Amino acid sequence: MQEERNWAGNYRYSAEELFEPERVEQLQEWVAKRHRIKALGSRHSFNSIADTPGSLVSLKKMSRVLELDRTRGTVTVEGGIRYGELASYLHANQYALHNLASLPHITIAGACATGTHGSGDRNGNLATAVRSVEIVTSSGEAVVYTRGEQPEADGAMVSLGALGVVSKLTLDIVPSFDISQRLFENIALSQLESHFDDVFSSAYSVSLFTDWKSEHFNQVWLKCLVGEEDPFAEDEFYGATRATVPLHPVPGISAEPCSEQLGKRGPWHERLPHFRMEFTPSAGEELQSEYFVPRSQAYAALETIYKLREQFAPHLYTSEVRSIAADPLWMSPSYDRDSVGIHFTWKPHGEAVERVLPLIEAALEPYEARPHWAKLFAMAPERLKSLYEKRLDFQKLAASCDPQGKFRNSFLERYLW
Repeated sequence: MQEERNWAGNYRYSAEELFEPERVEQLQEWVAKRHRIKALGSRHSFNSIADTPGSLVSLKKMSRVLELDRTRGTVTVEGGIRYGELASYLHANQYALHNLASLPHITIAGACATGTHGSGDRNGNLATAVRSVEIVTSSGEAVVYTRGEQPEADGAMVSLGALGVVSKLTLDIVPSFDISQRLFENIALSQLESHFDDVFSSAYSVSLFTDWKSEHFNQVWLKCLVGEEDPFAEDEFYGATRATVPLHPVPGISAEPCSEQLGKRGPWHERLPHFRMEFTPSAGEELQSEYFVPRSQAYAALETIYKLREQFAPHLYTSEVRSIAADPLWMSPSYDRDSVGIHFTWKPHGEAVERVLPLIEAALEPYEARPHWAKLFAMAPERLKSLYEKRLDFQKLAASCDPQGKFRNSFLERYLW
């Protein structure tokens, strides 16, 4: 097999073959005959979660919209579709998803399987939009889990690739809506001590960006539902000043790839992501880590991170802070608690990042920080296992779908079993 790498180029997959089926029947037959399998999405994982010494499968040729059910308020899609592709279809039919990730280029199945999120007090992670999921299990059988019908369904939505290959998803949809995006510059970290809830509840989606070189967040991104943006008509936001030119999250980089800013109204799918679908993200220029802490302790956690800045800031492009509503999904980093994600976009300084991650994790340990499953972390397996009270239930679910262990790999063995 030709050498396959992830999107960032920092990881090389070790599989012997890559299969790209065009129909679910081909996928089922292929899965039934293999001994070790992992599914690839858009390859935006930064670690070995999607690797295997056996066979990789990509569903990029299975990316169709299968059904729009206006009565039930759902859309059903194949497992290879990307958010940007589905969003354009839904908007053309006057519907929307409740939230989107920063990048519209990633696959829905992969994002949901790893607990990836958008932003907003009223918005759970992206997997909370999944009504049901069809998974091709180790025998080749297609099994469907539907939330509200089977108690195990809450374990299947953030599946970490351990149950099988997600071949189909049915997602809840809402009527299409418009967003305007307003940016402010230089909000002091100290403002969050008294105004944390005010800041993060101030818009449909709120992101704070910082390079941790000062006690200020460089940028505040407010994605406001049209009709709810009146509070931001002023030129000041908790001490931050309104941006007068478009900005990229990384200081000094052109804002051309970014979604429209400066308060211009536009459809949900062109504003909720930070970046435009028509711009392919750069590859090989960054590494990523993210940690989820309880919202109630987020300010203290951010202060703790700030005290470490001299040790990690030289290796950082930018850091993003967002809020995520609690959810009931067993292996979700925001399971059972309103959370705040502290994201690090690193320069490609692999060895240096490996050195600073343990320092950051030790500082965040009192806050029971959970790492993003598909990004770089250094946490000890036993510590990570202790953060998921439904882990043993998830093990049983995985065993029922995959008694032979086809979909297990060294990553899952290390952090789940």
